Amino acid sequence: MIRHTVVFRLKHAPGSPEEGAFLDAALVLAAIPGVERFERLRQTSPKAPDYDFGFSMEFADQAAYDGYNDHPDHVAFVRDRWLPEVAAFQEIDYTPL
Repeated sequence: MIRHTVVFRLKHAPGSPEEGAFLDAALVLAAIPGVERFERLRQTSPKAPDYDFGFSMEFADQAAYDGYNDHPDHVAFVRDRWLPEVAAFQEIDYTPL
């Protein structure tokens, strides 16, 4: 199993329609084959003030993760939404010990 996580801050004003539209558009990722337990999360820790949101999802194996990365819906989301609208991010992937 691979757990893929990313925390990020958007370029949009907090609570703006643009912020909501981005978070709603991200739901396309949940429908990609191989994605399990997709979550959109609000970051609440004062220890990470540079980030406001997170996405978390799981994949059964490396093949499922690779399929997600190469899927046209993921590629389009990164190109059309992520790159123009995300100000900062940190991505971390985990496997169980």
